[in-house]
Amino acid sequence: MRLVTLRTETGTRAARLDGEVVTELPFTDVGELLRSGDDWRVRASVSGRRHRIDEVELGAVISSAAKIICLGLNYVSHITEMGRELPEHPTLFAKYPSALTGPTDPIPLPPESFAVDWEAELAVVVGAAVRRVSPRDAGRAIAGYTIANDVSMRDWQNRTLQWLQGKTFEASTPLGPALVTPDELPGDPAAPDLEIRAELDGMVMQLARTGDLLFGPAQAIAYISTFMTLVPGDVVLTGTPAGVGAGREPPVYLQPGQVVRVHIEGIGELVNRCEAEGGAP
Repeated sequence: MRLVTLRTETGTRAARLDGEVVTELPFTDVGELLRSGDDWRVRASVSGRRHRIDEVELGAVISSAAKIICLGLNYVSHITEMGRELPEHPTLFAKYPSALTGPTDPIPLPPESFAVDWEAELAVVVGAAVRRVSPRDAGRAIAGYTIANDVSMRDWQNRTLQWLQGKTFEASTPLGPALVTPDELPGDPAAPDLEIRAELDGMVMQLARTGDLLFGPAQAIAYISTFMTLVPGDVVLTGTPAGVGAGREPPVYLQPGQVVRVHIEGIGELVNRCEAEGGAP
């Protein structure tokens, strides 16, 4: 099953994607659908108003997440390019819903930052409440997977040892285009091995497989659930592979007019044009 969130004249609306046909569902976004009960898959199968996918505008697939928890330094290649040692435990930081934006929305380049970077990421969407769940059982809590671009303001991120201020600028994190349930993807439903790729103006900047994650989706959910209850609609960003702009010599950062394309096998892609935010040079 593939689920999306549409933008309509009256607000956002969850929908089911079947090939090229989108069927509206009676929920404001996919997150609200997931919170409707354990039988959310049944509710996602109902009939509704139909559109062609090329006739609609997609918003962030989850816009109402209670929690957005992110893993940093989670691909061995990326840890190496950033000059760090392999962590013993997941490196975590948070985002807020105001950071989320749609799969084709512009990436705003704020006037306060001169070091805006891309980060292609597999995102995990929680579909059941879990607390202190084991890695073995954590996979059952995964509603599906989607794509994120964890756009990072590196100069702000590196002001202190805490990364928050560089990671949750408004409208800085494209999320989508769809939530894809694990049964739609090849391999282990709790740790799919998918090609992940980021392109900048058509040039491949990141290319890896999600099977190379140091802490996989189920491990991440188990770890986070040790100290907080994860609930349906929560989003976990699993980290980015090597090839970010800050890891290059010299560093490369996003400029107005550039287009970032993030693709994950079996899920789809984000395509976002960079635009100077008001007051930016």
